[in-house]
Amino acid sequence: MFDSTIGTSFLVIVLAEFGDKSQLVCMTLAARFRGLPVFLGATTAFGLLNGLAVIFGAALVEWIPKDFLIIGVSLLFASFGFQSLRTARGHDGPEAHEPPPSQTDRNIFLTAFLMIFLAELGDKTQIATAGLAVTASPLPVWIGATLGEAFTNMLAIVVGQKLLHRVPIKTVQKVSGLFFLLLAGVAIMQLL
Repeated sequence: MFDSTIGTSFLVIVLAEFGDKSQLVCMTLAARFRGLPVFLGATTAFGLLNGLAVIFGAALVEWIPKDFLIIGVSLLFASFGFQSLRTARGHDGPEAHEPPPSQTDRNIFLTAFLMIFLAELGDKTQIATAGLAVTASPLPVWIGATLGEAFTNMLAIVVGQKLLHRVPIKTVQKVSGLFFLLLAGVAIMQLL
């Protein structure tokens, strides 16, 4: 029962997350920064979110007004988008294929953690995890869901890093900035 619950949770989350915004966030961050701190930040955020989902179930979304979540997510995406566009202006020389050295692993970890945590709080995968925890033992649900998130993060990071080797960092940063501004706009549209 323990193994099948882990497997079921893993499969549900992988299918739900495939192509979701969290994968796009990880891919974009990995194209700009080192993959390990992106992976650790995103996976830690998902581990915490899955824990909250298992403990509190779907009630968590009821406690925090959705409008506040949307505003927080859109501000975070917009600030990251503007930062990416501003950074892209500074990359014209031969180092244009190198990731920016000024970001420490800790800063990258925190960026990935906050972006994933705020973007995914109350998302379909958190609600799915809460639903699975209602019908099965919480620990294997948490393990399977967190492993599923880690797997999809890893795939996105590998794709993001491959992109960096083929495309100049300035182009990646411009596209990244526009992508995050688009996500901010999409989030704000949910308020209207």
